[in-house]
Amino acid sequence: MNKVIKLTFVLMLGVMLASCTKESADTSATESVKKEKVETEKIEMKEIDREVNLPSTLQGYETRNISSTISGIIDQIFVEVGDKVSKGQLLVRMDPTQYTNYKLQYANLGVEMERVKALKEAGSVSQQTYDQTKVQYDQLGETLALYEKNTFVKADFSGVITAKNFESGELCAGQPILALAQINVLKAYINIPELYFPQIKKGMSLTLKSEIYPDKEFKGTVEIVYPTIDVSSHTFTVKVKIPNSSELLRPGMYVNTTLPVGKASTLVVPYQAVLKLIGSNNRYIFIRDGDVAKRVDVELGQRFDKYVEIIGNVKEGDEIITMGQGRLVDGSHIEVVTREQLGEEQIVKE
Repeated sequence: MNKVIKLTFVLMLGVMLASCTKESADTSATESVKKEKVETEKIEMKEIDREVNLPSTLQGYETRNISSTISGIIDQIFVEVGDKVSKGQLLVRMDPTQYTNYKLQYANLGVEMERVKALKEAGSVSQQTYDQTKVQYDQLGETLALYEKNTFVKADFSGVITAKNFESGELCAGQPILALAQINVLKAYINIPELYFPQIKKGMSLTLKSEIYPDKEFKGTVEIVYPTIDVSSHTFTVKVKIPNSSELLRPGMYVNTTLPVGKASTLVVPYQAVLKLIGSNNRYIFIRDGDVAKRVDVELGQRFDKYVEIIGNVKEGDEIITMGQGRLVDGSHIEVVTREQLGEEQIVKE
């Protein structure tokens, strides 16, 4: 009997010791869970001024290849590349021989026209003779005007000579002799996503910035909204007119344009809270889910100083981790502390 009691006692003692060992191990495991100290902030819905930021290349508002329809020798070119010219200024003079001949013929036919007119009034010639002479005279006048325009080639608008393809004395057969561009007014074409088609109207103002002048903003106005959507890119085109009286901007410059498209309500978070996946352009944030951190992939929208619009599987009121997120992985245990506590902890670690 005593042996049975002793055996029972030994078994009970073993069970108690095993239980205590298990509880001790569980407690030790619980205590060993590392909690990262973090700061959080609730995600808010804010009303923003929606903007579209798109690149473009500047062009002269008016550009023209200066040429002559007369094939022949270039008698003289009066300008060089970079010269500023005024509307109506003489740029090129072609060989005037043909023009001079037509001018002499026109003068002689003018004398004949006056003689036939006088004879018609006196009843000495028929109306048909008068009409035939008048037609010849008018046609020769049109030919003379054409040769005058193409012998003495003038600027159609004020601008700058941007190219010179021939020299005085060379033979030209209708090719461009010079290129003229207007630079006190510029234009740009912008391809805008079709999503914004209802918001873009003629007359809207926009701003332009160039890396050449990082501290300056330039203004432009939407002059034409093209009425169709490109089926391949799902964009539509607008033409922008840009005053450039200072002539700081030049055709060919690359600019970034900012076009306001109205107000919108959207989710914004501190820009520093958004992390970037190494080796890609994917962005993600950490959301507090109880006492663990949950990783959520997001897309970035418009930036506003220290804040940025986010698009993803988040909602207003979620707590985003704004400090300490660099040490986290999906499922990390966390402890929310104040910024001061987080700073002290960081100092101790350092």
